[in-house]
Amino acid sequence: MTTTCDPGDLRLDDRLCLALYTASRAMTARYRPALAGLGLTYPQYLVMVLLWEDGPSSVGQIGGRLNLESSTLSPLLKRLEGLGMLTRTRDERDERTVVVDVTPAGVRLQDAAKSVPIEICDATGLSADVQSTLVAQLRELADTLEG
Repeated sequence: MTTTCDPGDLRLDDRLCLALYTASRAMTARYRPALAGLGLTYPQYLVMVLLWEDGPSSVGQIGGRLNLESSTLSPLLKRLEGLGMLTRTRDERDERTVVVDVTPAGVRLQDAAKSVPIEICDATGLSADVQSTLVAQLRELADTLEG
């Protein structure tokens, strides 16, 4: 393997791992006040956005897309179901598969949540083009690290 940098020369503040960690924590923290009025946590919001975009999805599909383990996802889905935002039902063709779908209350929540991405986008101070480029670079980095 060829190295492109010498980590021995990098001070802590110059390390990519710390920059990603602090940016991730700051982004998650910034979502808290935006989601408080909706009664959602950040991971719950991500599940709802996925369901609003994709429609009914299996627990496995949700976990794969959000990179969440079943042990994290199951209680999260149970809480959202308790809030009346979604349903979990066994697939009639394969009882091992649980399908998650948005309820009418979950659909109404989508309208209430429309301001969240705008608020977060504005909070970053980045243009849509810069954000798009950054998202692509982070996806490429994740793919490289996972591959």
